[in-house]
Amino acid sequence: MAGGAADCQFWQRNLGKQCRLYELNNGKRITVCAASKLLANTMFSYRGMGLSMGTMVAGFDATGPGLYYVDSDGQRTKGQRFSVGSGSLYAYGILDSGYKWDMPVDEAIELGRRAIYHATFRDCASGGTVSVYHVTKDGWKKVHGDDVSELHYKYYPKPEDHPSVCTTLV
Repeated sequence: MAGGAADCQFWQRNLGKQCRLYELNNGKRITVCAASKLLANTMFSYRGMGLSMGTMVAGFDATGPGLYYVDSDGQRTKGQRFSVGSGSLYAYGILDSGYKWDMPVDEAIELGRRAIYHATFRDCASGGTVSVYHVTKDGWKKVHGDDVSELHYKYYPKPEDHPSVCTTLV
């Protein structure tokens, strides 16, 4: 989730309430597609009012896994991988170079953590905590919750691994 903190929190909670009402009224859980459409329609009705929010709606329903990008203008896009926020350009560089179809879960988790680290390291408006969740048909599980400053020591290249290209001339 990216954008203004208040907008992000408010609309995330609002979507949660709408999804719960759907479940109570219909006796079944809402699909990921429908939940993302609810959020996109709501955002579209507030378009031009200064909201700042971009988010991914992810889940697993009867149709399988679903991942959607929704922003504060009501734009909604289905995809296999997304990055939101000002650090997205840096994260996409890592995601696009390391993503493989049917990669093992542990590799996918590591790729996600590395992408978020690089986004936060290169973009001064990004940061905080890297929260990684594994979503399956049986539910979701939080896998990691790391402070990005701790990931710096894991992913940033060490000077001894990259010898200097400069030489001293006498």
